[in-house]
Amino acid sequence: MPEPNHFILDDIRKWRDVVKAPDLSGIDWEAMAKKDLEDLAKRGIDRNETALMMSLHVGYFQELMALMGFTEGLCAMYEEPEEVYALLEYMCDFYCTVGENIIDYYKPDIMNVTDDTATWKNSFISLDMYRRLIKPFHARQAEIGTRRGLPVEMHDCGKCDDFIDDWREFGVVLWNPAQSCNDLKAVKEKYGNSLAIMGGWDAVGRLGLPDVDEEYFKESVKAVIDQLAPGGGFAWCSNIFGDPEDESVVRRNQWIYDVVDTYGREFYQK
Repeated sequence: MPEPNHFILDDIRKWRDVVKAPDLSGIDWEAMAKKDLEDLAKRGIDRNETALMMSLHVGYFQELMALMGFTEGLCAMYEEPEEVYALLEYMCDFYCTVGENIIDYYKPDIMNVTDDTATWKNSFISLDMYRRLIKPFHARQAEIGTRRGLPVEMHDCGKCDDFIDDWREFGVVLWNPAQSCNDLKAVKEKYGNSLAIMGGWDAVGRLGLPDVDEEYFKESVKAVIDQLAPGGGFAWCSNIFGDPEDESVVRRNQWIYDVVDTYGREFYQK
């Protein structure tokens, strides 16, 4: 999306005239990887201590919406599914080529698939439409990682737990941000620690207020750890988004880190 509300594709049937994949033939992947990994080391990132995750793009569903806007994008998925499929296949061909080179030269530890296919209350599309038009490309992208032995992480915001069984089919073992609008108790019971729930806490209600009580706030963090950490398969993946200069944002994030670094670590030590 070049700028807000400026959508460059208004007719899905004309996508071939608008969407052009960059030429990858002149890229020196080895030299680029060497420089980037050296830069990481200079920043103090030790690959023996910190996992490196590869994330290619914001998602096939999201990119279609960015090209067309939600109104035209969703209408295209309903009215012209063959053209939508063809566009996403073209994009997937490009991204998989990029991904294979990244894996070969950067040697990441985790393969990420990203797409936000849901709102807080429900998914944007039906499970059937997901399986026909989006899942094939999630699966293709994940496969370039699983073929090389990488665990697959799925990023999907909102109420998306209906898709988990399908994600599992193409190798997903980690899910973030696993927002609290999902039935996380049922997910935990069904998958145990075979699916790492990364998240579970959201700044909703009083928790989103700048003057929220510290004890109430910290107890909410502890409650999520108590619910999702037993048996393993849990990682904290939540914080307060906002102006980094805003004192209330800094203060509440520090409360989160305090609880996670003390109560969370003690939980596993016990």
